[in-house]
Amino acid sequence: MMVHELRQELRGLAPDILFLQEVQGQHRHHEARHDAWPAAPQHEFLAEDMWQEAAYGRNVVYDHGHHGNAVLSRFPIVHTHNQDVTHHRFERRGLLHCEIAVPAWEGRSLHCVCVHLSLLGHSRRRQLDLLAGRLEELVPPDAPLIIAGDFNDWRNRANTLLAERLGLHEAFDQGRGKPSRSFPAALPLFRLDRIYVRGFQVADARVHAGRPWSRISDHALLAARLQPNG
Repeated sequence: MMVHELRQELRGLAPDILFLQEVQGQHRHHEARHDAWPAAPQHEFLAEDMWQEAAYGRNVVYDHGHHGNAVLSRFPIVHTHNQDVTHHRFERRGLLHCEIAVPAWEGRSLHCVCVHLSLLGHSRRRQLDLLAGRLEELVPPDAPLIIAGDFNDWRNRANTLLAERLGLHEAFDQGRGKPSRSFPAALPLFRLDRIYVRGFQVADARVHAGRPWSRISDHALLAARLQPNG
């Protein structure tokens, strides 16, 4: 059980916004097995006293609990919606869309989407199309936007299927045409995870791989420092 170490390491980085996948909202078997299992859902336990807001999108439900995506934020989350993009019943997936009120932005909202896409290429294409369609319908085309998470996109198809359609750029690309390697965390070889942004300049982007992160997760942690355009 690594959730306590995860909380400690995330607090050491102290980001304004966190995009998390496979967060356990409830797991009665683990609760019974581990004395130190948190009493609160994992997203609330991780956010406690550090991030004022925590949104959770339940994607997978089983007889002893459920898990999904989560967004933790220092700023108010004024609206959330978990979009079910399941393509087949053996792989439940969702996209957690949060509208965040950044105090210094004078009424403009930041839109954030936490994703965990399918392992299958045709399912990912469908999920990306559903996501783009929702954002085109609900989010102004000039609104600041961050889409981040586990894309399972080792062939880098999201750039044409999503980024070009919504005017996004990938935080680690920097003109190289390739996002960063992020899996496995001990020695990243595959480019599975992404941070896509619109309305920002990327001041810094880093991959946190190796120890201690490889003890906590099988994916490396990606972090970006963003500066709003204008």
